[in-house]
Amino acid sequence: MMAALKMAVAGRGASGFGARPAWEGAMAATSAEMRQRRNYGTGQIGTVGFIGLGNMGAFMAKNLLKAKHPLIVNDMNAEAVAELVKAGAKSAGSAREVAEQVDTIVTMLPSNPHVRSVYEGDQGVLQGVRKNALLVDASTIDPSVSREVAESAAAKGARFVDAPVSGGVTGAEAATLTFMVGGAKADFAAARPLLSAMGKNIVHCGGSGNGQVVKICNNMLLAISMIGVSETMNLGIKLGVDPKLLASIVNSSSGRCWSSDSYNPVPGVMEGVPASRAYQGGFGSALMLKDLGLACDAAKAAGADVPLGAFSQEIYKTICDAGLAQKDFGSIFKFLSEGGKITKS
Repeated sequence: MMAALKMAVAGRGASGFGARPAWEGAMAATSAEMRQRRNYGTGQIGTVGFIGLGNMGAFMAKNLLKAKHPLIVNDMNAEAVAELVKAGAKSAGSAREVAEQVDTIVTMLPSNPHVRSVYEGDQGVLQGVRKNALLVDASTIDPSVSREVAESAAAKGARFVDAPVSGGVTGAEAATLTFMVGGAKADFAAARPLLSAMGKNIVHCGGSGNGQVVKICNNMLLAISMIGVSETMNLGIKLGVDPKLLASIVNSSSGRCWSSDSYNPVPGVMEGVPASRAYQGGFGSALMLKDLGLACDAAKAAGADVPLGAFSQEIYKTICDAGLAQKDFGSIFKFLSEGGKITKS
């Protein structure tokens, strides 16, 4: 009997009793996939390019370094580049030079023209991009521009996803951003482990450009809610209510929203938010105005009426003209509380 058992064991893997069960093959495949994911998170995917080291991008790049991803960075701001080099990155003189050295690139840029220039310019990414490279654009831009760049990348044999973010500078620093990703499912799956080093909520929103659609819709609502919270808090304070008391009631009642319970615009109500540091840092009013412009332009193209979004755009244009463009978008409260007037055109 022992001899028979030895023969059976020796024959394992050939056929019949010795054939490898299907579940073992599945387990092996799953284990290989898990190893691949772990390797991705430990930098074994190779060096990553990062272009755009502004308020958000610099923190995002640093979080990639913390996750052991070697980086090659590029930005027009030499000081920002020097800070990342000091943290362990290497630098390149142009977007093209970055693309020539890596298989994965993340970009975080201010607007449509910047994205077009960085990708499609003479010294842009697509002039030096490698075959099958993965390009991840975390900028907030017009969905049509994202789709245009995706087509240009495909023509060069590269993969492109739009991955705009929500969470602000605080989320970028803490690696808790939400990424709204548009692109092919396979490309989303390839980008997800990398994005997980910079955020905690990674969502596939559909095809190319859909990440941008979700982002501009979210930011339009955010602007509307911030204006509403600022109006409410200003009214309550002028009527004699303590701002902390008012905020605590709003935050436990039907008026509760992120602009009130997580990012309150009234100085002294919350610690660690821009309102507590004279509206420095955070998400600038000029950037909110840009995003509202994107939303209103997209709404016009789609034939969707957005009356509150359009009025919010006018309001943020007013406060930017009043000198608050570089202040956090919660500075709408400062404008209102100091007697600023909003007139509807």
